Amino acid sequence: MTIDSPFGTARGVQREHTQVFKGIPFATAARFQPPQRITSWDTELDATAHRAQCPQVIGMVEQALGASSLPMDEQCLHLNVFTPQCDDAARPVLVWIHGGGYTSGSGSMPWYDGSALCERGDVVVVTLNYRLGALGFAGTTNCGIRDQIAALQWVRDGFAAFGGDPDNVTIFGESAGGSAVVSLFATPAATGLFRRGFAMSPSLTQLRSRERAESTLGELLAAAGASSLDALADVPLQEVLDIQGQMLASASGGIADALTTFSPAVDDDLFDGPIAAAAAENPAPLVLGTTRDEMALFTTFSPALASIDEAGTRALFAKRFGEGTDAAIAAYRAARPGAGPRELVSAMQTDEVFRAPARGVADGRISREVPTWMYWFTWPTPAFGGSLGSCHAVDIAFAFHNLDRTGVTQFTGTGEDRVPVADAYSDAVLSFATAGDPGWPRYDAARRATRRFDVESETLDDPEPELRELWSQR
Repeated sequence: MTIDSPFGTARGVQREHTQVFKGIPFATAARFQPPQRITSWDTELDATAHRAQCPQVIGMVEQALGASSLPMDEQCLHLNVFTPQCDDAARPVLVWIHGGGYTSGSGSMPWYDGSALCERGDVVVVTLNYRLGALGFAGTTNCGIRDQIAALQWVRDGFAAFGGDPDNVTIFGESAGGSAVVSLFATPAATGLFRRGFAMSPSLTQLRSRERAESTLGELLAAAGASSLDALADVPLQEVLDIQGQMLASASGGIADALTTFSPAVDDDLFDGPIAAAAAENPAPLVLGTTRDEMALFTTFSPALASIDEAGTRALFAKRFGEGTDAAIAAYRAARPGAGPRELVSAMQTDEVFRAPARGVADGRISREVPTWMYWFTWPTPAFGGSLGSCHAVDIAFAFHNLDRTGVTQFTGTGEDRVPVADAYSDAVLSFATAGDPGWPRYDAARRATRRFDVESETLDDPEPELRELWSQR
């Protein structure tokens, strides 16, 4: 099955209800340099198989998501297209930006297959690669964000041939991908390339100041014995990855510093000030949400928290709340009845890293009266004896309605109760992409309407207000 696009002829795969084009190169890039878009192919493009993913060390989450064994190469800027039909129907387009802490992941993971969304909502789905780690986010280069912008430009210029409407693009992503959505809302360079955004569990604490970016660049250069990024341009790739791994493992501030070692940064070009604050000013419609137990994915298996006691819990709370520690612990005990020390710490860190920052962006947007919605994914997975609850990344397969993809059942179980959750969640994504409304009232200061996704989904007004107030005072 072939298609004639503005870039040339491409040969894809015909599935039962969708047409799929894999591994389409949208740009090339020299190390640490901005991407150079590909505008044509010399011969027919074979788009029947995925191409190389970006160089990385595959992480725990990516393994759970079915990370592929594809080769790695610095020329990794490829995207994948899933469409009901390559015709002139001008369907809504969903562009997926993968997570992985800006250091791992790819658009070719099985959980991100867009076929089910295509069939369910008559939309076109795009998944993409962008440069990761030091290659994508050394200092203030922001190469990974520039790659995402190049992919969106490719969609704008050629997507009518794939049955999509390039003027009706919704960007969506999870974790680092969610914070990338917020970052694209913050930069004028992406203006006009999308109409709306859906940020799932955005890791907003990863977004860096210029000072933090320059500090980590200094660490990178010192570890490599180099005086500038130019001097690293010809260093063997494995050496760069090894240095990157050492920096992440030895971050002096623990996980907080590791998360901001390689990530989007203020650069006085794409971003001239705090990124999340700038995103709050963008009038484009935005959905923001988190899972109930984000950090359980990490704390459940943390040796440091395996035997934590009440004293250890108090010490960790005290770092965040100081003199308000007693009140904070009491609030979390009330909100999580029966929770042990590790579960209390996990709940607190979930709010610190994910939920409170997402609400901060939402609050900034409603003060400007720009269209904003919030949700809360609370379905608990029975996997690992139920210890993960509604953890980070568990909602991805539900958003794509990919309950039977590789690795999903190990993470979610096989229960039929998953189906209504996937129906509601994926339909919200599709409704937002198609009609600009996910299906529940907008978030505002008076009501704080929040859609809860579970076996029985419902709209709540200001869920857990005591915890919200606790963090609003920080």
